[in-house]
Amino acid sequence: NQGNGAIKKKMNGYVGFSNFPNQEHRRSIKRGFNFTLMVVGESGLGKSTLINTLFESKVYPTKDTDASEVAAVRSGVEITSVSADIQENGVRLRLSVVDTPGFGDSINNDEAWRPILENIESRFDAYLAQENRVNRSKIVDNRVNAVLYFIRPSGHGLRAIDIEFMKHLHTRVNLIPVIARSDTLAGREVETFKARIMADINYHGIQIFKPVSDQFDDPETVADNKAIASKVPFAVVGSEKLVERADGTKVRGRKYPWGVIEVENEAHNDFVSLRQMLLRTHMEELRDATDVGLYEAYRTQKLLALGHVQDNAVFREFNPRQQLEEEERLHGAKMGKLEAEMAAVFRQKVQEKEGKLKQSEEELHSRHQQMKAVLEKQRIELEDKRNRVGNNQPQNTSMDAAAAAVLAHTGEPVQRMPSKDKKKRGFF
Repeated sequence: NQGNGAIKKKMNGYVGFSNFPNQEHRRSIKRGFNFTLMVVGESGLGKSTLINTLFESKVYPTKDTDASEVAAVRSGVEITSVSADIQENGVRLRLSVVDTPGFGDSINNDEAWRPILENIESRFDAYLAQENRVNRSKIVDNRVNAVLYFIRPSGHGLRAIDIEFMKHLHTRVNLIPVIARSDTLAGREVETFKARIMADINYHGIQIFKPVSDQFDDPETVADNKAIASKVPFAVVGSEKLVERADGTKVRGRKYPWGVIEVENEAHNDFVSLRQMLLRTHMEELRDATDVGLYEAYRTQKLLALGHVQDNAVFREFNPRQQLEEEERLHGAKMGKLEAEMAAVFRQKVQEKEGKLKQSEEELHSRHQQMKAVLEKQRIELEDKRNRVGNNQPQNTSMDAAAAAVLAHTGEPVQRMPSKDKKKRGFF
């Protein structure tokens, strides 16, 4: 059979590559594992106690100071980290627990989520920087693989601070909601509270981590995954002390006047289901979801923002004919683009030239009109002078004609009367 470009063949005998998972197992045993767990919640919800209960060791130091006093002194959200090397049946685990003291303890908690988001993204940036180094033999992975978000057992659903935190961080980390101190609620109250929390999560489109099954899982695993998923959010109780039950046996739990709450009793709380998912069955799935899903999405977004574009042709099989056709198509598109650009430039140049010619024509026409007006003014002035000269000539002609007529009648030349000045000059 042929599918996805590969031909499936049936082996006639034992070859040995089926032993590869064992090889991977031995290599993992040698290298060990890293797991980073972040706990987020208000002070006094038993975060440190639950972590120590989960790993049955003093991973996180017990806080001697009263939670309310610490919250009163602290201002803002702090990020602290504690690492511990744990070994079980020859398997080494490098566990890092990241705490967020101060979250939800301020009067104004509008952006209490921001320092936590910046810390998670800074870990992604540090891992991305190590990937881009020349020598990548020693890459330190401190990315957060899961966040246990502690919800106060109010019984009224998620608060605004819970919703804002989950909405801003569910695309950066595997969210696991936990109802803290569930022993303060009755059994029916716990179930009602869980239903309200899930309704709020679904309404706001928040993605939380849930175990899923695939075709390779056996029926038992599928049933376990469904059972664990039905417990979300986990209503847990943590305790580092051993208490004595009525039958005299000692168990880890809390003792009250009305009875004992056992940490590892599934009828009392969901601690066993949380530990089963977090450590025994889905730890590698949490690591893989962080690496392949959450980190890759952040990495792609980061590189695209920096201007990096992936050439998918690099990862395709090379076909000379298709490559030639692709090059011809790209060349034709390039030439078409150049022709369009040249035509656009030509049209722009023609428009600019036409504009200049039109402007010059308007200037010449304006100058012609001015010169025409000046010449017309000069013509009018000359015409006026000519008229004045023409009016003076007829008067002189009539006087000469009258003198000629008198001369002809008398036969003597006409003598003009001397002027007064001449008379005066004659007396002296």
